[in-house]
Amino acid sequence: MTTVLLALAAALAYGLSDFLGGVVSRRTSVWPVAFTACVGAAAGTVVLALVVPGDPTRADVLWGLLAGVGSGTGTAFLYRGFASGRMGVVAPVSAVGAAVLPVAIGVVVGERPSVLVWLGILVALPGIWLVSREPAVEDAPGGVAEGVLDGVLAGVGFGVLFAALGQVPDGAGFVPLLGTQVVSFLSVAVAAVLLGGNPVPHRPLEWGGLGAGVLATLAVVCFLFARQQGLLSVAAVLTSLYPAFTVLLATLLLGERLHRAQLIGLAFCAVTVACVAAG
Repeated sequence: MTTVLLALAAALAYGLSDFLGGVVSRRTSVWPVAFTACVGAAAGTVVLALVVPGDPTRADVLWGLLAGVGSGTGTAFLYRGFASGRMGVVAPVSAVGAAVLPVAIGVVVGERPSVLVWLGILVALPGIWLVSREPAVEDAPGGVAEGVLDGVLAGVGFGVLFAALGQVPDGAGFVPLLGTQVVSFLSVAVAAVLLGGNPVPHRPLEWGGLGAGVLATLAVVCFLFARQQGLLSVAAVLTSLYPAFTVLLATLLLGERLHRAQLIGLAFCAVTVACVAAG
């Protein structure tokens, strides 16, 4: 049960972070918001690394650095997708990728979830997709919805983040996570340069990414604790339910309607939580 609660807390924090970052990036520019979000996450982790003792090995630090590549890449493409396409396309695609990759890796390294947990995992995938789906999606030329590629790349990045952090034991403290966050904003800066963007913020609103970054740090910490209490596959799938919270926030704060597909998706997410908790 502890794993379930911590993973759901991570999903809530990620949902809040993505909502804030998505709103700000749409009103300003993608790359500065993504960059300041990673800077905010790094600043929050510095405090944790100083306060919470740990004894990380070299392998723990290396896993943290690999997680940073995934985190920075995922953040960059997620925000770019939010700015150019629909959240209803980008969010579910990224969440499915973030859930599937760690589950696959967890099984490879020897995890054996129960049948009930597997049922919850399978139900989560359509739930994640439906909960953020919009009834009408404008397709780009060639029949591919705009933002899908960004969502796929973001999902791969977050999948690497979850899978790599899943290898860090609880005795390592937060030094490996600090490496994750430092590499993440360097990754965003590199991605911005390679794709013709500028990660340096020039307007006050672009610093709104800092708040999203602090929330993302909270999410990662909750995920780490969830992973240390239970299976990587369970923690990753429940954390990947974050689009449900993003949709609810959009409904409550922006007046967006919950459509039938989204309501069905929320029901699927509830079934997932019940199955994983019972299993």
